[in-house]
Amino acid sequence: MRERITFVHGAEAAFDPEQLKVDKEAVRVQALKASREDRLTFSISELPQEVLRRIAGLKQKLTLILLVIPRLETMSRVTRQMGVSGAVHFHLAICLEGLPRTERLLYAPKEPHGETFSSQPLVSERFAASAALQYHTSLTHLKNLVTYIQQKICSRSNRECITKAALLGSVDYLDIDFDTISQSLVLTAFHSSSSEPSGWAEKISKPARSAKVEVGVLAPEVPREPEDLSLGGFLIVIGDDLEAKPTLFSFPSRHHPLSPLTNNTYTTSFVAVTGLHPNLRLAFPFDLSPPSLSCVLHAYLTLPSSLFPDKYQLSSFNLLASRNLRSVRSLAGETDLEAPDWVVQKWGSSMLLELAPPKIHGTSGGAWHADIPLHMRYLNPAVGGQRGVEVPWPVTFWACPAEEGTKMGTNPFDRVHLGYEGLFGARTMFYPLVPQPGLGTQSLVERLSVPVLEVKQVGRVEIGTVAIITMGTLWLVSKLVRVLGGNLSGSTSDGGRPTEAKPKRL
Repeated sequence: MRERITFVHGAEAAFDPEQLKVDKEAVRVQALKASREDRLTFSISELPQEVLRRIAGLKQKLTLILLVIPRLETMSRVTRQMGVSGAVHFHLAICLEGLPRTERLLYAPKEPHGETFSSQPLVSERFAASAALQYHTSLTHLKNLVTYIQQKICSRSNRECITKAALLGSVDYLDIDFDTISQSLVLTAFHSSSSEPSGWAEKISKPARSAKVEVGVLAPEVPREPEDLSLGGFLIVIGDDLEAKPTLFSFPSRHHPLSPLTNNTYTTSFVAVTGLHPNLRLAFPFDLSPPSLSCVLHAYLTLPSSLFPDKYQLSSFNLLASRNLRSVRSLAGETDLEAPDWVVQKWGSSMLLELAPPKIHGTSGGAWHADIPLHMRYLNPAVGGQRGVEVPWPVTFWACPAEEGTKMGTNPFDRVHLGYEGLFGARTMFYPLVPQPGLGTQSLVERLSVPVLEVKQVGRVEIGTVAIITMGTLWLVSKLVRVLGGNLSGSTSDGGRPTEAKPKRL
């Protein structure tokens, strides 16, 4: 087993090496205010039997990206510290097929099976091979997963395993990746900050002699190349190092933070009058500027099955231009225009839009907006005649081509399989914008109240529908009988004998 624990603090948080105490057995961290990433790598021989039973027979790579809704707002700070694409606010949860619903680790409003997954037309499979199939659902907590690990995977005597599993309940995101080729399982958990106001304070030791544990305390540095990220600080390998070793390293990355000196925020809301045809509005400051002139602004949406975009409506150039939209780059998932929500199989739909910022120069203050037309499906009846629909904020980012000759290597802190990277070429760099919720709220999920049939009226509607259909059928039958009766009476006139034709004279 290999474990890597990385603390990343910003320039505003001063770090004193005395906050690290290193000996041959452990590292002690004291009052460290920083973001934290834990990454554990297991070979298949090190996995417990419960995990092996779950992944037995898996023939393709499996990736779970779990973002917890209440803590999404904290992710915006990460984009200013390191290239981990912290502004991604959709919820991706690909469930193992074939498991009973009672044993699933995640709650899903639509039972996951082969037809609920959606596929995308990938351009760069190098970075998104496992994103060919996707399943998105809302996730509010990881309590079920924590309980499952503590009861099924950790032994009762292994207090360290139980304690580490409990930490997953407060993560901002958790990535679980199993590679069938390398036969390895990688867990990556991220905390944007400590739950304690004073910061992180704990003792980190090796769980076993054969394990390798590396601890790093790093801060962002100014990179030499535009496609690079640089980090500097201290690294310790527990059991090998008796003191923290200074380090400075750079690596190319596809995801980059925007300069904190520029206004690079955005907001999301629904236009006040929603009804069954809501408009999702993305608002940007007038002084929003790209990292370079070759960059293009995009928005990536993940919509639940209750909402859908009309691909025919979005093919109108005039409509797109009037809403500061340029084109639909990709649309995947459920796009049936007529189906109600209860017959839709897929989890929903994903859409990549290219935005068209207005050409306004020298303007400070104010905002421009892009309106995305959406449509609501007919939903199941509900008590009170209203149903709530939750829509996560879209991801907005600048997509910029890298310079010729740039070697896009591996970023050890990069997050892949986010849904949209495979829709671009392999030499594309992404600069995510920072979401800015309104005053008094930190939520990055928009909520709609949709009118539906009142449950108490279902019986009346059914009786009324049957009565109207019956009355209509009887009316049609009566008309047909009258028409047929008139034809029969006309054909049997003159005593019921048919009239003979008189011979014509020559």
